Amino acid sequence: MRGYALHSLLRSTRFVAPASVRGELLNLGRYPGLVAGTRRVHGELYEIDDPELLRAIDQAEGYNFQRRLAFVTLAGGRRRRAWLYEYRGPRERAVTIPDGDYRRVTPGGSDGAQRR
Repeated sequence: MRGYALHSLLRSTRFVAPASVRGELLNLGRYPGLVAGTRRVHGELYEIDDPELLRAIDQAEGYNFQRRLAFVTLAGGRRRRAWLYEYRGPRERAVTIPDGDYRRVTPGGSDGAQRR
């Protein structure tokens, strides 16, 4: 998301809109992790035309995150297919973010410690 460390990888992309997806959001300390669930998780949708950029993002996300296609919901209820990253690592220290909004837990994220 804008304001967080990995956002710099998206500078050549086009921001589409805020979006949400069904799931649960975990606070893993320095970054969030999306896992399966019934709540809504809030984020941002970008248009990426370069497959090499997707590979670079895969590498930056690391082995605890797996990219997959899912339907996301835009404002007004429109749905689009999009790539997202699901967390598949250890959860012992994870804390659920009930409202699915990482920005409320760590506003700004500009300190470089945040991943999204």
